[in-house]
Amino acid sequence: MEPYNHPFFHIMVDNKAAVDVLSNRKDVVNYNVYLSAELQFEPIDVNYEVIVGDGLKEGRDFDLITKSNKLTFPQGIFERPITIQWKEAALDPTKNNTIIIRLISNSKNYTLGLPGPDQLQKQLVITKK
Repeated sequence: MEPYNHPFFHIMVDNKAAVDVLSNRKDVVNYNVYLSAELQFEPIDVNYEVIVGDGLKEGRDFDLITKSNKLTFPQGIFERPITIQWKEAALDPTKNNTIIIRLISNSKNYTLGLPGPDQLQKQLVITKK
């Protein structure tokens, strides 16, 4: 298969697989999952998991606005958001203050992450600082 014709899903912010969020941030942010492929003619489901470090707590530090662990890409759509509402809260720097959004599977068995052995951008690590 030609590299440019290799369909895949990936998640990133400004082409990075890890980003920081300030502890005093109080806004809503979309973290997009992208489909890199030719035009699709049927919906594709992508399953993902959200792993919250022991230093963060939903309701205190953030709220997950996107409640499902599945995104559906309708025909002609190449990005779908996972939305987080950030809340201002003090952090314990000795704990794991990360949220990891990891792509798990999809209904077409397309590659997860960038093509290649490293599977870059298969997950996004968000560190609250």
